[in-house]
Amino acid sequence: MGKAAAARKLAAAAAYGGGGLSVMGASLYGLLRLEAMIARRRIGNADDEPPDSSGWYGVGRPGPEIEIVLLGDSSAAGYGVESVQDTPGAHLGSGVVDVTDRQVHLRSFAFVGAQTRDLDRQIDSALAEKPDVAVILVGVNDVTHSRRPAESVRLLEAAVRRLRGAGVDVVVGTCPDLGTIKPIAPPLRQVARMWSRRLAAAQTIATIEAGGRTVSLGSVLGSTFTSAPAEFFGPDRFHPSAAGYASLASVLLPSVLAAIHAAPEEDLAPEPARGDAILPVTEAAVEAVRVAGTEVDGTLIGGATRGSRGRWVQLRRRRRQPEPEVEVPRTAEGEPAAEG
Repeated sequence: MGKAAAARKLAAAAAYGGGGLSVMGASLYGLLRLEAMIARRRIGNADDEPPDSSGWYGVGRPGPEIEIVLLGDSSAAGYGVESVQDTPGAHLGSGVVDVTDRQVHLRSFAFVGAQTRDLDRQIDSALAEKPDVAVILVGVNDVTHSRRPAESVRLLEAAVRRLRGAGVDVVVGTCPDLGTIKPIAPPLRQVARMWSRRLAAAQTIATIEAGGRTVSLGSVLGSTFTSAPAEFFGPDRFHPSAAGYASLASVLLPSVLAAIHAAPEEDLAPEPARGDAILPVTEAAVEAVRVAGTEVDGTLIGGATRGSRGRWVQLRRRRRQPEPEVEVPRTAEGEPAAEG
């Protein structure tokens, strides 16, 4: 089965209630789940809470403030670092301030161990903030907790639809490359890589259908991390290090800026030389997995959202922004927020 067909089949299984196991084969997927649980025991439980990146960034800058909510699992929360300035939330909040010259209020509802099924209750809290944009990072714990891929994709689509129905723009960082996780032993590490890439493609299809946009995280947690694991992975060899979270945030930031209509002028027009293209969603979803930071968003051709091969999307490889000076978030009173 081709990659696009496999992703489409998994996304369709989610939409119509199927299990989606035929994408890989039930026995092989079951073996992967078992290996993932063994790896989880090697990694251990996350007892320490990550620093909370919630608060105000760019205090004193003009308003109105930009409201951002961060949803998902430990990768969104920034588990494994000691300083709040090393969390992805702090990098994103500071980066948006740096480009827009506006105040940013960011709230993180992400928590360690969260699965896709936990997004609904995170959204319950997040909607009270009346956010402009929600950033979602989720999926890995669905694997280690034996969730069926199609179930994960279906729940993600429902979460994106709920946020979009409330008028919130959504940026989903798709499933990272699980083939880089050292506690998962070969040959299942290679299987994990194939499965996570197909899941990422299916997440892209589901997110686009629900009205959100996606950013591929595959290779930012792949080739770069593999080439320098001591630098980009934390001590548990599972979660990113401070440098890893900085790299993660750098691929998300351009798409967050685009979602709030604050992309730099030089990044507004698509550039074919950079690989930007208009494609059917299944083809774009598979292509996006190959290059970290690839954004996929719905578009129109001749006023139509769909062609004979499905939903039309714009595939963009946006320029990364210069690393901002990362701030410590502040409370409404202007005092530094607690780091614990």
